[in-house]
Amino acid sequence: MPETQRTVAVLTALPLEHEAVLAHLTDVGKLTHPRYGTRARRGRLPGSPWQVALVDMGEGTLAAAALTERVLSWLEPEAVLFVGVAGGLKDDIEIGDVVVATKVYAIHGGKQTPDGFLGRPEAWHASHRLEQAAREALRGRAHFKPVAVGDVVLADGASELATRIRTSYNDAVAMEMEGSGVAHAAHLAGEAGALIIRGISDKADADKSRADAGGSQPRAAANAAAAAVAVLRELAPRQRPPQEADEADLDSAPPESPVRGPSHGGDHLDFRGSTFNGPFTAKSVGHRPDGGAGR
Repeated sequence: MPETQRTVAVLTALPLEHEAVLAHLTDVGKLTHPRYGTRARRGRLPGSPWQVALVDMGEGTLAAAALTERVLSWLEPEAVLFVGVAGGLKDDIEIGDVVVATKVYAIHGGKQTPDGFLGRPEAWHASHRLEQAAREALRGRAHFKPVAVGDVVLADGASELATRIRTSYNDAVAMEMEGSGVAHAAHLAGEAGALIIRGISDKADADKSRADAGGSQPRAAANAAAAAVAVLRELAPRQRPPQEADEADLDSAPPESPVRGPSHGGDHLDFRGSTFNGPFTAKSVGHRPDGGAGR
């Protein structure tokens, strides 16, 4: 692929999320970090100016922060998207809906006192540039709301943690486990912004296992991937100063080994040449009975 094609990084935490994004790419090759061995897939995103570096980070905020920083310094992407599934926290957020995080809360900071737990929240706002592209690409088809992030799987809507989220992070509409690490690393890096895109796979309550067993995770991951693709097709590369552009053209890309690209079959949403204008909801993607590993 031409070395002058610009790069964005798409990060995922679960294999099914990784596969949902990979299904949209062509001409896919493998990348390996020369020192640390971190793996990535890099491929073209048809209908866009981007080549996508896709990294499966694994679960948890610590891994997300460390690997986001590594990807930023290694591949120097113009933007970072974190794409996958989350649990819904509001009654009007349905399984299969897509949430674009306008703000990311880290929920575990605080002080335990005799009077109870006193929250000391941290929060990161979405990149304005990426959020604007998302609002244009997904107008009327996604929820633009804050999300809560913590290293815990929430499967009890009546728990102390669920109550604390409702009272201290009342505007959060979804909960997941990695977004704060991604957001913090991107914030420290400065120039490359981050955007968190999550498909709702359960309602973060006691019915989570039942929803997962019914195939909600693959459907939610497919919707999130399709939303991310729509955003990248809307997003334009930054205009480089002439000297920087000349230097970039001379840079060589990391070594790459070709692999056969994935099939574009299946029930994911593909926007290439599409006139799809419906919402990213559970009805947007056909039911898949294969379920997925619970979180």
